[in-house]
Amino acid sequence: MEGGGRSEMEFTDLEIAADSIDASVTFHLVMDVLGFVLFMHQQIPSILQDLSLEFDSLNTEYKDLEVVIAQNEMKASQRRVQMGRKREVKHVIRRHEKLMKTVANIQTALQLVFSEIPHAEAVIVVLGASPLRPRHVYELCFSHRKDVISGVCDFTKTRVAEGISRKVIRTLVSKGAGSESYEGPSKLFLLVKAPPSFNMPLHFLPKRDFRYNKKIVPMRLRIKCRNQDRAIHSLTCDTLPANPNNMLDSTSNDNIWFQCRHVIKGLACKASPEE
Repeated sequence: MEGGGRSEMEFTDLEIAADSIDASVTFHLVMDVLGFVLFMHQQIPSILQDLSLEFDSLNTEYKDLEVVIAQNEMKASQRRVQMGRKREVKHVIRRHEKLMKTVANIQTALQLVFSEIPHAEAVIVVLGASPLRPRHVYELCFSHRKDVISGVCDFTKTRVAEGISRKVIRTLVSKGAGSESYEGPSKLFLLVKAPPSFNMPLHFLPKRDFRYNKKIVPMRLRIKCRNQDRAIHSLTCDTLPANPNNMLDSTSNDNIWFQCRHVIKGLACKASPEE
């Protein structure tokens, strides 16, 4: 079986109060779960949204300091203070620069893939040395209405997307996500299940026979839309209708895993995650 190498797979079903999941909601949900995994496993010092705001603020401050220091009429004592602050800001920017660039690349990659394939059926977030030797695995599976219209997508985050993300993250926390102790810097890998015709080599590489270590027990969440039981069965359980837990086995046999080329390397920090 692709993914975990198990014939039986236990999913936690989560029903959301929406008739469908569009590309924008899927994008924000995956990014929020990605940030949650990084923070709860102590790979970043604060939640991803706060880290992004802080990074932007530091870049703005650095540019402002350059303008201030360039002023000839500044006193020597003031210049020393400003130069000291500039060095501090530059140090923090350099420490976070690679992380934030990778996050931005993943955001771009996900927007592209969900624009092209708004009905992507599954996403895997892997934390560890490699996708084949993970420490933690999170699988998200989606149910979609067949009549969802695809097109140009506005990826502005809506209240609906925020609500779904909060519900998903609360469910992950209730299942013990991120409860293990600090393990030091690690890597985060992202995989998306899509048709083999999907072609985006700058961002994704096909991993047709992807399987991670069978000793790993993944955390699996199956996200169902309101009143979509029939659609879920017709889309995901046709091949093995007697076993609803065989989600990834029973989904389209034509779809394969694609691994994102952008890998997030955690920072050397020790946070204290809270729900």
